[in-house]
Amino acid sequence: MKRWTGFLGFGAILLVSIGFAAMNGAQRVTVRLGIATFYQVSLTVVVFGAVILGMLGVLVAGIAADLRVRRILLDRLAEEREEEHERMFVDRNQTTLFPDEDPD
Repeated sequence: MKRWTGFLGFGAILLVSIGFAAMNGAQRVTVRLGIATFYQVSLTVVVFGAVILGMLGVLVAGIAADLRVRRILLDRLAEEREEEHERMFVDRNQTTLFPDEDPD
């Protein structure tokens, strides 16, 4: 069922995008970017360009957060590995079960 939900969602977004492009294809706008000004740019190009830039922004923010979480997890794994190594080292060199008792 989830498979069909994904296909239906993708299809709905595709249909809305096609409808928007068809209804606004003749609309022209001026885009001022601060350092450059573009005249007579199709509204469809502006909107889809904004969507692509938004997706790239989310991707960059997601990568930064993912790398931070990975670093934390790797640090925890290294600490656990070190603790395990210390426990194994103590266990290997232990001579008696009760260190306070005299072995004789």
